[in-house]
Amino acid sequence: MLSRVADSIFWMSRYVERAENVARFIDVNLNLSLDLGPEMDRQWDPLIFTTGDQELFYKTFGQATQENVIQFLAFDDKNPNSIISCLRSARENARTVREMISSQMWEELNKFFLMVRSAKSDKQVLESPFEFFTQIKLAGYLLEGVTFGTMSHGEAWNFGRMGRLLERADKTSRILDVKYYLLLPSAADVGTPVDMNQWAALLKSASALEMYRKKYGRLAPKNVVEFLILDRDFPRAMHFCLLRAEQSLLAITGGTSGTFRTKAEQRIGRLRSELDYLHIDEIIENGLHEFIDRFQQEVNEAGQAISETFFGHEPPTELPAAATSAKAHATQTMNA
Repeated sequence: MLSRVADSIFWMSRYVERAENVARFIDVNLNLSLDLGPEMDRQWDPLIFTTGDQELFYKTFGQATQENVIQFLAFDDKNPNSIISCLRSARENARTVREMISSQMWEELNKFFLMVRSAKSDKQVLESPFEFFTQIKLAGYLLEGVTFGTMSHGEAWNFGRMGRLLERADKTSRILDVKYYLLLPSAADVGTPVDMNQWAALLKSASALEMYRKKYGRLAPKNVVEFLILDRDFPRAMHFCLLRAEQSLLAITGGTSGTFRTKAEQRIGRLRSELDYLHIDEIIENGLHEFIDRFQQEVNEAGQAISETFFGHEPPTELPAAATSAKAHATQTMNA
C-alpha cells in the first residue's frame, strides 16, 4: 500500500473519532449542568484547557460561557480541533482515497459533515444542544459500523482501526481528567450525591454507564477509574483500545506481540504491556492526573512513531497532554 494512502486512511479515522469525542467532552458538561445549575458557569472555562486550545479560544471569544465554548469546540473553522474542522479534514482525506474505501463509508461521512455544517447556522443548537451532540455520537457509531461491515479487513482497514483506537484511548483519558481535576469536589463533597452524579455523567459521556453497572453495580470513583483505564473488554476503555490497536499494527507488519522490529511496534507494545500489569491502586497512589498526563504523551509518541515508520513525515498536530498549568488554572477557577 502507498504510504500516502495509508496516511490518509489513518488520519481520516482519527479525525472522525476526534470529532465524536469533542462532542463527548461537551456532553460531560451539559449533563453536569442539569445538577450544578448556576455553579456550572465556572466549569466551561477549564474544558478549554483540557482540549489544549485555550490560547486561540481566549483570543477569539474572551469569556468561557456555555455558548462560546460550544461555538468554539463545535463550529469554529479557525479551531483545527473543532468538530466541523475535524470532519472537514476527515472528508478531505477520504476524498483522496475513494478507491480504497466503500461508497457507503463515503456517503455516511458526507452526511455527517453536512449535518454539522447545517447545524452551524441553526441558533436552536446553541440554545438546546443536547439533541445535536446525541446526533454526533450516533453518526460516529453509524460510520464505524459501516466501516466494519463494508470494508475489507486488510491493510487499509487496519490502518483506519489503529488510528481510531489511538485517538479514542487519548480522548477517554481526557474525559477522565475532566472529572479528576477540573471537576474535583471539595473534601466535604466527596461521596455526596453531587459527586456521584458527576461520576455518572462521566460514564454516560463515554457510553459506559450501563456496562459499568453490569460489572460493578454501585458507583465508586475507584471502580470508575479502573473500568475506563484497565478494562480489557469495554470498547472505550484505554486498555482495550491499545490491545486492539496493537493487533492492527501487528497485522500490518507481520510482527508478534512481545517483540518489535519497528519503532511503532516498540512504542505501542510498551504502552500496552504497562497496562497489562498495572493495578488501579498503583495509579491512585502515584496520582491519576500524573498518570493520564504521561499516558497522553506516550500516545502522542506512538502516533509520531507510526508516522515515521509508515508515512515518512511529521504527523498533523496532536492534541497536547494536559499541562500542569492547566491543572493550576482549573484549581484557581474552582476556588474562586
